[in-house]
Order: sequence, then C-alpha cells, then structure tokens
Amino acid sequence: MTRSTTEAAVPPLPSPKERRRLREAKSLSEDEVAAAVGVTRATVRSWETGRTSPRGRKRALYAKLIAPESPVNPAAKPTAKPTAKPTVVTAKAAAAGARPAADRPAEPAAAPAAADPPEAPALPEAPPLPSDPRAGAGTADGPSGAAEAPGRPSGAAEAPGERRTSPAEALDERRISPCEAFDELYARTAPGLVRQTYLLSGRRALARESVERAFELAWQRWPEVAVDRDPAGWVRAAAYEYAMSPWHRLRRTHRHPDAPPTEPGKRALFDALLDLPPAYRRTLLLYDGVGLDLPETAAETEASTPAAAGRLMTARAAVAERLPELAEADSPAEQSALLHDRLGGLARAEHVPVPRPARAVRTGSENKARLWTRAAVAGVALLIAVTGLTLHTAPTHYEQPISPPERVGGVPPRGGPQKLTAQDLKLQKSLGERLAHGPERLVPELR
Repeated sequence: MTRSTTEAAVPPLPSPKERRRLREAKSLSEDEVAAAVGVTRATVRSWETGRTSPRGRKRALYAKLIAPESPVNPAAKPTAKPTAKPTVVTAKAAAAGARPAADRPAEPAAAPAAADPPEAPALPEAPPLPSDPRAGAGTADGPSGAAEAPGRPSGAAEAPGERRTSPAEALDERRISPCEAFDELYARTAPGLVRQTYLLSGRRALARESVERAFELAWQRWPEVAVDRDPAGWVRAAAYEYAMSPWHRLRRTHRHPDAPPTEPGKRALFDALLDLPPAYRRTLLLYDGVGLDLPETAAETEASTPAAAGRLMTARAAVAERLPELAEADSPAEQSALLHDRLGGLARAEHVPVPRPARAVRTGSENKARLWTRAAVAGVALLIAVTGLTLHTAPTHYEQPISPPERVGGVPPRGGPQKLTAQDLKLQKSLGERLAHGPERLVPELR
C-alpha cells in the first residue's frame, strides 16, 4: 500500500489546539504519545502547535491515539428509539454563533490543575465565536449552511410538519461571501479585542494598531482562517503577538504606557498587570479575563499545561498583593470570578479608540499585499538588471596582472661628465665673453 492510499484512508486530523485538547483529555503526556507513535517529544509538540503535521503510518497511529471515545455504549439497549429531527443552520445564524445542540461534541474532562476555576465568560463586547468551522465564517466558496442531525442520512425525507424551503432560499441560506463572513467576524470581535489588547499592552493606540494588523493578516490568509476551528482565537493570538513585540520600545509613540486610570482600585489593577512579565500577563488575561480553560491557554501561549498553571498562580499572587479583596478570597474559583469582574470593569471603563470599519481594513490589507508584491517584483527586476550589467561589462578573457615594481641592487652608478668646479665655471665664462684671435686662442689666459 502506498503512502497516498494510507493517508487517504486516515480521517483528517483536527486543528493543532484540538489535538492537544484531545491528548490531555485522555491524560496522555507528550512522551507517551511520542513513544506510541515512534517519534520524539519535540515532534509531537510541533504537531500540536501547527508547525508540522504527521504523515503516512505515523499519521494513522496519531489519529487513532487521540481519537475521541464514542459516548454511546453499544452494549446498552435504549429503552426508546428517539426520533432525530434535523436542524438547519442558516448563514446568518452561523455567523452569529448559533450551533445545533445535536452537532455539539461532548466536552471531555479537563486536565486537573491546582488553580482551575470554572470557565468564565469572555470580556465584554467580545463573545466567543463558535468553534466549529462550519458555523464560523465562510471560505472562498462559502460555508455549508446546513448541519445534518446525527442518525439521519443526507437524502432522507423530511419529517412531517417540517417547512420545505425553495432552492432559491436554500442557496441564499447556505452561501455567504468571504467579505461578509470577514465583516461579521470583525464586527463581533474587534471592539472587545481592542479592549483586551489594551489590558495586555497598556497603550490605546498600540491596541488598535495590533487588532487592525491582526485582521489584515487574517484577510490575507482568509482561506486558512475561515476553516480554522476558532477564527476569533486565530486573530486574538496574532493581535497579542504583535502587541507584545519588544520592537515597539524603539518607537517613540509606544515607548511608555498610557496614563493609568484615576480610580484607585482600577489604577492598582492596571499597575499590577503592567508589572507582570508579558507571558504571565497574557496567561492571566486569557484564563481569568477571556475565559479559556487551562489547556487552551497553554496551547495559545505555546507552553505546557503545568507551566501555564504555574504562571497563572504566580500572576494571581502578584496581583493579590495589590488587591486586598483578591487575597481574601476563599478559593481559586472565587479569585478567578473576582479577577474576571475586575478585568471586565477596567476594560469597560477605559475609553479605547474605535477600530476602523471592516471594509477599510480589508482594503488596507489588499493595498499592503499589492505594495509588497510590487516591491518584490521591482527588487527581482533590479537584481536581474544588475546581473545583466555585470555580465556585459565583465572581461571575456584572462588578463595577466602587471607585476609590482621591485628594487634592483648591485648595478654600478651611471657614468657621465663630472660636475664643474669653480675654476671650470670661471674659465667657461671667460671663453664665452672674449673672442680669441690668432694663436693665443689656443692657450687661454687665466686671471
């Protein structure tokens, strides 16, 4: 059997975050998965972060190892046979986050941690998008707007009393353009994401710039983002990475954080957040502010689950020193709920800039992509011209270089008339001034 046939027989793997969640739901460590598949621990981590993907026999073993267990017990006999009623999800409901109850997977048990309070809602004005890519946003061809109920084939007849939709209505419900899907995602997540990024960086202008930059990058890679399990998480991770870049310290406008709030409680929380290291601050914001669970927080921060738990506990302890009511909480769950309320109140109280419209972001992304493409084409053309000029002006044959001069010794001095003495000069002058007549000219007279 060839490798292509083997890969075709293996079902598609879930997203990298989902791979990690499934592995930790089965209480499997990276070393155990690596030993079972026959790879190293670093390879398993690269699979779960999305840098690489398994292939061939290792892909089949890895997919079988992390496959979720079926919640249905074949041995148990059902007392009554329920009638499966199909549920149709329209494009508007899909963009708004609706997801049929029959299509929701069972939530596995999360990995135990020392401080793992119940999941809290996201920060204000940032409701989480559905994790199913079919209910999130459309691809270039448009997402599928209908979700089949479990146990019902696609070609089954409709149940009695069910409303039959016309082909035109079904086409309108099932198809949505990429621009509309992007605009819906932007409208739902951009305002709240700007507030989250402000809590992370402490700079209002940088928060808006980071969110707009993240959405521009998402529009450039929209075929990849549209089919992601969590498009909002993809954009959030990109915005956080841009906001936490250390290169912003070299920019004069972002060198220092903005003025803290005037209220003492919010000012203490704001200062406590900015005093935390960036990784600890991001972990605290994702877990207690956004409401992610511990494995998802660890995956987004590219850390192990125990490391994320340690960062969370350290960050809570540092914030508790500034907030007395947080130190008086009886349990980690109460601390998480209190921190969630305080972070939400701080985000709502601050006046952060409103992001640009979605259409302006899409246009800016396309203009930047076009500009970089033209710059790349111009650079290649310039390189070709310089190469051609070099080939044209380069010599076609070998020219032996001229040897450098060397000093030659042992040669006798050059011969010739001696230098005239004073007497010779006097005689020369006398002969030149007086004409000689007769035999006396043969014997010059010296005076």
